[in-house]
Amino acid sequence: MNSDGQWAAVWRELDMNIGEVAKASGVSAKMIRHYEEAGLIQAATRTESNYRVYTHKDVEVLRFVGRARHLGFSMKQISVLLSLWEDRSRPSSEVKRLVKGHIAELDQRIGELTEMRDTLAHLAEHCRGDLRPECPILEALAGQRH
Repeated sequence: MNSDGQWAAVWRELDMNIGEVAKASGVSAKMIRHYEEAGLIQAATRTESNYRVYTHKDVEVLRFVGRARHLGFSMKQISVLLSLWEDRSRPSSEVKRLVKGHIAELDQRIGELTEMRDTLAHLAEHCRGDLRPECPILEALAGQRH
């Protein structure tokens, strides 16, 4: 086998289909397709049969995206983070600024969720939960005063 043929064989062994890359990255095949369609990640190369083919670099990128999604970053934020990650000369201050902004958003959401929880706990505490039809929970949802 010539050197070109040997390299082609090595590259084929490194290539993965969408199921393999999904398993290796922890990102579902459905989400991989979604990220490609949304332009968050580069579209996979295709075989002559039009199957998607991925590399180990694609796995790294998908793991990055998966971790960022797990931390609640939006697609737009992840796009910026990916660009910063790939730019080895980036100032870390940009990354920190983006993360601090995300923390502020999370703090706001936590406050809103805490308020919702407290309201529901108050309503549940005042609902008798017996056979009577009166229910302050339903009254509150209907906009009636409790």
